[in-house]
Amino acid sequence: MARAPAIFRKADVRRAVEAVIAAGQTVARVEVDPNGKIVIVTTEVRPAVQEDLDRELSEFEARHGEG
Repeated sequence: MARAPAIFRKADVRRAVEAVIAAGQTVARVEVDPNGKIVIVTTEVRPAVQEDLDRELSEFEARHGEG
């Protein structure tokens, strides 16, 4: 009986991990589900972009007397 074709390849996982590392994160764990979805869990939590936008909006409102 022949094996089914691979849904993901080692190179796919390697590229995903390298992208996370290039983004400045530390990889804690890599999970691949049976459908081929790659999940990378990091050890660091980066603040959300929304928090930066909220801070900038607050500073803008303080400078311009709104809020």
